[in-house]
Amino acid sequence: MNKDIFEGNWKQLKGKVQEQWGKLTNDDLDVIEGKRDQVAGKIQERYGITKDEAEKQIRTWESKHKH
Repeated sequence: MNKDIFEGNWKQLKGKVQEQWGKLTNDDLDVIEGKRDQVAGKIQERYGITKDEAEKQIRTWESKHKH
């Protein structure tokens, strides 16, 4: 999923992102506003994982949610 698609579909994806990463708050999601790099940063922060691991989780999640 490219950056434009991720940002363009943010309202639809937001709920699915929160389902996958339940530690992300509504405030986190509002700040993220569909910016993929910020999603990775918040996942990294909330779950205490590396940036590479966060990116890997996002890529796996994206492959399951392609339109």
